[in-house]
This record gives sequence, C-alpha cells and structure tokens, in this order.
Amino acid sequence: MAIKTRSEIKFNIGMDENNVPEEINWSAEGSERAEGHEAKAMMIALYDEKEENTLRIDLWKKDLMVEEMMKFTCQNIITLADAFARATGEDAYADEIREFGKSIAIKMGVLGPKK
Repeated sequence: MAIKTRSEIKFNIGMDENNVPEEINWSAEGSERAEGHEAKAMMIALYDEKEENTLRIDLWKKDLMVEEMMKFTCQNIITLADAFARATGEDAYADEIREFGKSIAIKMGVLGPKK
C-alpha cells in the first residue's frame, strides 16, 4: 500500500543541569494551535513489531505533583482502553481495563465514586 500523506509530531524538552525536564512542548502538523502545546508530563508507547516488545518514553516535569501523576496515570489507563476497543473491537476486555482505571482512580482519591 502506498503512503498518501505524512504528518510530523515534534517534542521539545527543556532540561536543567541534571537532565530533569523543566519544559515539555510539542507540536503536530494539522494541530489547531500552530505555536505548539505545553505539557507537564508525557507517556509514549511504541510497539516494535520485530522484537514484539513495547518501547516507552516517560517524561515529567520536576514540578509535577504526585496527585497530578496519579490522575495522569489513571486517565492513561482509561484512554488506553478506548484505543484498545477501537483497534480490536474487544469491547468486553476494554470495559474491564476501563473499570480498573476508574477503580484505582477512586482508591487514589483522584476520581470520586459514582453517585
């Protein structure tokens, strides 16, 4: 299959003298904001087909609070379930992943229980 278009996503990480991130900026072609976006943390997972392994890039700014990381992690679990469902059609498994994300978020206190 021939590639019809390409898009580029750029990350710019500003670090202190100990290589700890102080700034995380990203931009993507076609994004609504041409000047880019700021972020406090990022988690990127890439699947290596040849090695059948997941490669990760996890970065967070040194001023990220523990509660923010808890919320960010739980949100990642929940949205991972959404991507899994779209890619596989395995809605039942996605629901289990999503419910785990919500359950652990409630236990951590970053998401209130359903009313």
